[in-house]
This record gives sequence, C-alpha cells and structure tokens, in this order.
Amino acid sequence: MALLNLPDIVFNWLVDYFRGHEHCTRYNGVMSAMLPITASIVQDSAVGPASYVVNAADLTTVSSTIHLVKYADDTYFIIPASNIGMRADELDHIEQWSAVNNLKLNRRKSTEIVFVDSRRRRSVVLPSPLSGVSRVSSMKMLGITVTETLSMAEHVKAIIHNCASSLYALRVLRSLGLNDATLQTVYRVVVVTRLTYAMSAWWGFTTADDRQRIERFLRRGTRSGFYRPDWPSVETLAEDAADVLFRRVLRNGNHLLYTLLPDKDSHGYNLRHRRHDRILASDHDQRNFIDRQLHKHSY
Repeated sequence: MALLNLPDIVFNWLVDYFRGHEHCTRYNGVMSAMLPITASIVQDSAVGPASYVVNAADLTTVSSTIHLVKYADDTYFIIPASNIGMRADELDHIEQWSAVNNLKLNRRKSTEIVFVDSRRRRSVVLPSPLSGVSRVSSMKMLGITVTETLSMAEHVKAIIHNCASSLYALRVLRSLGLNDATLQTVYRVVVVTRLTYAMSAWWGFTTADDRQRIERFLRRGTRSGFYRPDWPSVETLAEDAADVLFRRVLRNGNHLLYTLLPDKDSHGYNLRHRRHDRILASDHDQRNFIDRQLHKHSY
C-alpha cells in the first residue's frame, strides 16, 4: 500500500485497520494462546478484495508466452505445450515471490490439469508430474468444473445435484404455507440463477445430452409448479445471457473481455447487415463465447 499514491489519511486508516488482529484455536475444550496475525487478507470485508489486488499486482510470469490469470485469491498459470518445460521454473518463481511478500506457497493445495484433445489423447505423451503438486482430471475454476477434455458433463451433473436440494427446500416451504407465486420467485432467484451461472463461458462446450439434462431438470420444476410453462427454455436463457454480455463487451472498452475481440473491420462497405464492426476469422471455434457471438451477429 505504501508504494501507491494514496492520501496520507487513507494510508494511515489502512495501517490502523490491519493492525491488532489476533488468532486462537479451540480444540477438544482446550484454548490456545493468542498469536498476532502478521499476514492476511481479511475475508468478507470490503477492503479484502482490493488488498489482494494490490498485494498480487507484481506477481508475473518468468516467460512472456505463459499467461497468468488472477481473480480474487485464485491464481492460474496457463502454459502452452510448446513451453511445458517452464512449469517448474514458474512454480519456483511463485515460491520466491511469496517469500518476499511474507507468504508461503502450499504445494499440497496446488493442482495441475493437462488439457488434451480427446481425438489425439492416445498419441500424446504427458509431462512428468510436478514435485509436490497433484495432477487432477477435473478442476473447479471460479465455480465452473472443467475436465481435461473440456467436457461440461461433470459441471452439469454438479449443478443439477446442487439444485435438486433446493427443490426439496421449496417443497418444505410449500408445506409450511408459502404460496406458488412466491415459490416461483424463489425458484428463479435460487435455482435458475445457479443453473445459468457463468453460462456464457461454458455453454458452448456442452453436448446435446448435457443440454437435455438441464432442460429435463427445468421440466421437473414445471411439474412441481415452481417454473411456469411459458417461461424461457434453457436454450433461450443461454442465448439471452450471451447476447446481453456480448453487447456489454462491445460497448465498453474497459470490459475485461474487450481485449479478446478481433480488430475492427476497415472496409467501408458491407455486403450484409452486421451487428458489429469486427473482423471475422475463418478458423473460428464455435465453442468459444467470443467466436460464437461474432459469427452469430454477422447476419
């Protein structure tokens, strides 16, 4: 914080806020002594997220070809196959950065996932595991379960399982006298929101079977009276959410996804109506949100 151009009154307030925190542990009826907390991000505080952003601002990669993604207290290194030999160096670099910043990297809490094209899986030789880091076949990234083959089946299964418990809770509320209109509101706020969380990112990677499973779950809600028959299908929910997000990205040059847009088309003519002015690539991937929306809105 001292390296930022903050007014003295703000800096002094932050110093006072971070001082004086202590911690103790109670186990089996025995209380430990109080010890000072010398390094921590205060959870559930308004200052917490900003503190992490400031603290992790100078965490960078060793190689410029490796992408570093930081969000809240989650950090991901995206390493291309051509640079697989740099994994150990990048991990050592994080440990060194952590030590300088009064932190410690816990390798046991770190995981590695290797994404492999399912069509080439048998011919690919996987790299050796990293020391102290477990290799997994699926990983939960910001609430989305991603597998090594980029399948969404596991994520769809997980969200339906979580939403099923909400159906039980709604039935209990109905037995206690809650009317249908209120139950439908709760269903949309709790269940539908959970089903569609970050849908624009993962919808393109779903299969027909994945989508049918979500649709069948919505129909269960309809039969129970929680989801009205005239409300949108899961396909419509996904498309509407993607359209809203894409329009926001196009209009806001500061949006996080704006840098993923291709350059603007310099041609002064249009052979057909387009809802954006971006160049269309011929080798696009329909699973990718940006590519999918660019080609969807090009006619």
